[in-house]
Amino acid sequence: MTTVSTPPGLTSIAAVTASLASVGYISSRAISTAVYLAHHLRKPVLIEGPAGVGKTDLAVSLGKSLDFALLRMQCYEGLDESKSLYEWKYGKQLLYTQILKEKIHELIGEADSLDASFKKLAGFQDMFFSREFLEPRPLLKAMEQEGGSVLLIDEIDKSEEQFEAMLLEILADYQVTIPEIGTISARTPPLVILTSNNTRELGDALKRRCLHLHIGFPDGEREARIVRARVPDISATLLAQLVGFVQSLRDENIRKLPSISETVDWARTLLLLHADALDDELVRDTLSVLLKRETDLAEVQKRIEPLVRAVLADTAGPL
Repeated sequence: MTTVSTPPGLTSIAAVTASLASVGYISSRAISTAVYLAHHLRKPVLIEGPAGVGKTDLAVSLGKSLDFALLRMQCYEGLDESKSLYEWKYGKQLLYTQILKEKIHELIGEADSLDASFKKLAGFQDMFFSREFLEPRPLLKAMEQEGGSVLLIDEIDKSEEQFEAMLLEILADYQVTIPEIGTISARTPPLVILTSNNTRELGDALKRRCLHLHIGFPDGEREARIVRARVPDISATLLAQLVGFVQSLRDENIRKLPSISETVDWARTLLLLHADALDDELVRDTLSVLLKRETDLAEVQKRIEPLVRAVLADTAGPL
């Protein structure tokens, strides 16, 4: 088994939380625990939950906080080995073929039979599918990082079952097999994060190889800390009001609930407009930052006044 050194940011659950906070990611106990276990048990983490709750951002923040290379594989229908694992440098192979063709007589020399000619060319034929002609893609690049890496396999639910099957060897043993070359094992096993928005059910074999983490919408206290970390200039009064309003929106009968990233965008929008506090007109003018469906906008527009009144009453003091 490969010996894995432990960076300072992964020595304890508290260290994970502090390390992530240093780059602006406000973690929860469950998130920090999953990251800690992922490193020490050498297991990938499968993160499920609604879009915009910080699944992808967790991987990005881990890379920054640990000073690891971040290798991102964005999944989509039709994804295959040539886009995710490796492909051959066909242009370089073609050039090599042309050079070989021009030098064929020098290479064969005085070989007086077809069999003798093939034997002399055998070493050159092997080189055609050598490591020199291989173009690594994110999965293979993660295996080759000496100083450690974070491998983000984003939106795995958008890929097909064939891609899941290809991942099994990588996630089980941190190695990949290339038929023409052999097995390449990770120099330092990457910290693997898989994200899913639950658009399809993932296979049991993939799930068995992963730790499971669900990230949902945060409570008001954690959401306020997240916004404060990303928008430090916001006042305590406005922060309390906007977080309270977003929390109340998630209780409304709408199809697409506002995400954490949209809360942060709204905070930046209100600062840009030099807002000191929420009012009906301000919310009405900027509601499209939070809600992206026309039916949701129409539904909430009818209730802006009571929603704003309730938030102002509930947030008379700063968080």
